[in-house]
Formats: sequence, C-alpha cells, structure tokens
Amino acid sequence: MRFFGLDVHLDFCEVAVVEDGKVSRVGRVDSTPEAIREFAAGLNGSDQVVLEASCGAMMIARLLGEGDVGAVVVCNAAETRAISHARVKSDRFDAAMLAKLLSAGMLKAVWVPDEATSALRRRVARRAGLVRARTRVKNEVHVVLARCLLGRPPVSDLFGKKGRVWLKEQELPGEEEETVASCLRHIDFLGGEITALDREIARQALAFPGFARLLTIPGVDVGTAAAVVAAVGDITRFPSAGQLVAYLGLDPKVRQSGSEPARYGHISKRGDPQARSMLVEAAWTSIRSPGPLRAFGERVRARRGAQIAAVAVARKLVVLCWHLLSKDQDYAFARPSLTRQKTRRLELAAGAPQLPRGRKKGAPVSGTSSSQRAAERELQHQAELAYRRLIADWRTTAPKGGAGATPGRASNKPSEGKAARQATSP
Repeated sequence: MRFFGLDVHLDFCEVAVVEDGKVSRVGRVDSTPEAIREFAAGLNGSDQVVLEASCGAMMIARLLGEGDVGAVVVCNAAETRAISHARVKSDRFDAAMLAKLLSAGMLKAVWVPDEATSALRRRVARRAGLVRARTRVKNEVHVVLARCLLGRPPVSDLFGKKGRVWLKEQELPGEEEETVASCLRHIDFLGGEITALDREIARQALAFPGFARLLTIPGVDVGTAAAVVAAVGDITRFPSAGQLVAYLGLDPKVRQSGSEPARYGHISKRGDPQARSMLVEAAWTSIRSPGPLRAFGERVRARRGAQIAAVAVARKLVVLCWHLLSKDQDYAFARPSLTRQKTRRLELAAGAPQLPRGRKKGAPVSGTSSSQRAAERELQHQAELAYRRLIADWRTTAPKGGAGATPGRASNKPSEGKAARQATSP
C-alpha cells in the first residue's frame, strides 16, 4: 500500500510517497485538471492520497476521486501543524510529512461537501461580501453629510425613495455632489447583484430538505437559514447537538489541570464565521420576540450582560436547528402566520408569481387576520410564562451545593471576566 502526500499550491502540487516505511519524493504535478487526472490514472485501488484543505483542495479531491484510488483524505491544516511540530518549512518537507502522518493513521479527514452544498456556500459567502461592500459605500455617503454639517437625515432610510429626494434637495459642493452621485450608482449596482444572488439562493434553498423547518424558529430568516444549511450540509454527520455547536464555534474554551476546577472562557469561534455572525443577529431578534427564547436571554442577561446573552441564545438556536433537522420536526412554539410569511418571501425571491389580480393591496401574504396573529402572540406569551415558572421551580428544587461541590467540576458561579457556562438544565 502506498501513501501519497500532496502539498497544494496555485501552480503545482508537491508530491511525496511512503511505501514500505520509506519516504521518497515523486516530484511536482501541475495544478490543472488535466495534470491531476493524469496523476490519478497512475494510482491503483489500494493507494491513499492526502492533502490539506485549501482553496483548490476540494476540486483536486474530486478529480482524484474520479480515478481508481483507495481513499482521498482532505485534512485540517491547523491540526496537521499541531501534530507535526515542524521546525522546517518547505514544500518537500510538507508533502513528506503529510504522507508519513497518513501512513501512521494520525490524520482525521474533514467532510467534503457535495456540489450543491459547495455552490450554496459560495453564493452565501459572495452575498455577504456584496452586503459589506454596499455598507461601505453607504457609510461614505453618511461621511459626506457629516463633512457638510447636514446632521442626521429626517428619514429612516436615506437610500429609499424619500431619502433620495431629500439628498437631491441638499446643496453640496461640486466634488461632494459627485461623490454622492457615484455612491448612489454603486449602491444601485450592488443592490441588483444582491437581488440576483438572492434569487439563486432561494431557488437552491427550496430544494434542500428541512430548510423550511428552520424558518419556524423566531428570528431565523431566509438568510440565516441558508447560511446554517450551507455551513452544516448533511446533518447526519453530527451525532449530537453539542457537536454542531462546537462545529460552528459557539462552544466555550475550557482550561482544566489537576484537581483545579474547569475554567470556561470565550467561545472558540471555529467553523464558518458567516453562519455564526448571522446566528447572533438572529438571536437579537429572538430576544425581542415573545417566547421561551426571550425568557432565556433575559435570564442570562441579568447575570452576564446583553452581549453574552445574545451568544447564549445563538447557541440555543443551533441546538434547535439540530433537533429540527435531525428529527424532521417543526419548532414547537412557532407562529404559523409568521412562518407562512417567511416561506412566501422565499418563494417570491425564487421567482414565484406575484399576488393574483383582484387581491387588495397591502393584504397579509399569510392569509391570516389580525385576531389570529394576536392569538398566536398570546400563545407565545403563555409559553414564555411557562418557561419562567419552570425555571423558578427548578431553582427551588436544585441542589444548593451546585456543580462546584464536586472536585474537578466548574463552579456554579462564573468567574469575573469569563463567559458563563451554558447549563444543560432548562
């Protein structure tokens, strides 16, 4: 059996092989589809190939998988550096080290997403970049207004219809007027690109199983659900909700040695930063909406502050996502009218026909009346009160010693400056 290590670069891949315990250099292979396929043609069914996750690693892994090869392993570069403890940095050394670690069975393969998930990931990441670019251009217009001492605009949306009318009425110097006009054209262009990208994301999201179930969670919109689905992919590869929380970087760092109690610090921030940031934004919306999530957020905020409460609610959202996708169930405290509205917006973004003729303009898309929506909000308030009573009863019956009574366990009271441990109880 042969073990090949590929050190991937933009123009070439440095290749080393371990055979019968001996390491030797194979040479360089061009980083082109033709050269990769030619290299894969020289492998047999018992060979194994390893390469670190990088920009072109996923495509190279797919090309190698088309040939007759035993296994193609894509490993985490950070974990490889932690194992190797290398003091030498060269292409030959890196390729040889990958081959040796693979032959010793010390490398853990990362999950390689399929074509559909990879496409959704790229679209979600590109949309985030376009939104950031549009925000920078909008901030440039606000800076122009500040330089000209025009104060705050009298409209809520400076770049809407009323805001643009107000901007046109302002007397600006010639160069500032040119800047504002250029920024508005840039904003319109970026807005068109984002709209077109939203259409493709919505069309692809409708085909993903379980995507509509994520919309039943309060605060989770189409963008947040798409980011979570793109980052997670196949939910069956996470046996527990805690593993999904750790995969998205919302688990706390732990330090423990000897008989000292464990210390829990800030979140690890591993995984997809885009999905994590959108989950935190969704958490802020969930805290403002009636329901058990708001009660939980207020309970954490009273002890640890608003920022940590938002992160804690984001972690709860990830746990909910795991349960909904794994068990194929909707959120128990969902608001049906709000879910239908989000689903309808998703369908419209995907290109569904508009409202039929004869329908009153401004009528709710969900088809529910105001009394029905008020009844749903009342049910949310009742669920929130039930959660608060559950916590009050749990506090009266909980053991007074807490977790700190057991050696090696974290104290029931969080240390100053440290993130509060996420309790497993309600």
